[in-house]
Amino acid sequence: MLPSTRGVLVLLLAVPLIALGALIRGVEWLGWVYALFALAMFYADWRMAGGVQRFDVERKHENKLSLGVQNPVTLNVRNRLRRGTSFQVRDEAPEEFQIETRVMEGSVPPLGTWRQIYHLQPLRRGDYRFGNITLRWRGPLGLVYRQGVVQAETPVKVYPNLMDVRKYDLMLRKNRLQEMGLRHTRMFGEGTEFERLREYLPDDEYRRINWKATARRHRPVTVQYQTERSQTVIAVLDTGRMMQSPVANIAKLDYAVNAVLFLGYVATGKGDRVGVMSFADDVSHYLAPRQGRGQFYRMLEVLYAVDAQPVEPNYRKALTYLAVKQRRRALVVIFTDLSSGASLDSLVAQVSLLARSSLPLVVTISDPDVHAAADQVPTDMLSVYQRASAAHMLDERRLVLDTLRKRGVLTLDVPANQLSLAVINRYLELKGRTML
Repeated sequence: MLPSTRGVLVLLLAVPLIALGALIRGVEWLGWVYALFALAMFYADWRMAGGVQRFDVERKHENKLSLGVQNPVTLNVRNRLRRGTSFQVRDEAPEEFQIETRVMEGSVPPLGTWRQIYHLQPLRRGDYRFGNITLRWRGPLGLVYRQGVVQAETPVKVYPNLMDVRKYDLMLRKNRLQEMGLRHTRMFGEGTEFERLREYLPDDEYRRINWKATARRHRPVTVQYQTERSQTVIAVLDTGRMMQSPVANIAKLDYAVNAVLFLGYVATGKGDRVGVMSFADDVSHYLAPRQGRGQFYRMLEVLYAVDAQPVEPNYRKALTYLAVKQRRRALVVIFTDLSSGASLDSLVAQVSLLARSSLPLVVTISDPDVHAAADQVPTDMLSVYQRASAAHMLDERRLVLDTLRKRGVLTLDVPANQLSLAVINRYLELKGRTML
């Protein structure tokens, strides 16, 4: 039982009467009688407030929460009595999650339902657990608060970001992909796979005219092509120590995992074979390229358990293993971080060899903190060292990317929050230009 502000004031009225008893004999008994009466009213208010059983409390959320985005959670509180009340509710979400607020207030009418949606943001993949739900509600007289706990413990899994995939599906059905920042996904006339015959238009190339169909129809007919299907895309994921470094409280590896899944979903939707490999000092996972949506869900289960290792990546071992497993030409998208040392030289050498038989694309995540440190105006010796160190890191990064480009390797260096869309746009561009 917790007294409300009104209850405290009611009880404090007994104090002047008891104090007045020091001057007027017998008045203190009136004060004590009043105090006992107030306590009796407190008890009656507590009883009339009812137990926690008066509420039906339900928490609703996705079975698989998405990493790094705001996931909605709905709380429903139904009043089973014919008396309304106001209350506070606290949901015990996992402590590792970022959450808007853990305590919410509301009121519920007689036999009515209160509904509230709040959002939480997981920062790491893995298994977590919601705790119980605590309710605190006011009695009908407003003198006390009663508190109870609703047993609502439930496990929850945090998967890579699936929100982008759902949004992509929605926008695709509405033909509004450009609102997501994606370019046109079909580029007619740029591929070599037959799509259909149609009437000639003034801006069509003459070499696209089908003369046999023109003769049959007695008017110019042109051939329309589409980008090829059944091509091979392999995502290679570096899980070395540098991928542990966070950007906006989320590890670079998790941004890369989100991008790999989004790429897998879009590519399988376009009929391509998609595979994935992860490595650190050795190859940890390899999923051979396949077609169909089932492959996306296999990728999801593999990447759910991928974690960064405190070791340097071994590019030679990883790409040699890939060369043995994948002998056909493929788009190989390598997600890595450009750390200094011998591993950088190995990356340049191995990816240059890979470019002879496949189309490699090296994807890296730029760190906004490093750019901010390099652009700052020094105010003391510490900021001078920070600026010099950041500038050196950026120069080294540019040198590696320039070296890769000169050797015919495609590169993509973008901020973490733009990674998924940038990768998809580059994939669509390469596919539209028939470079796969």
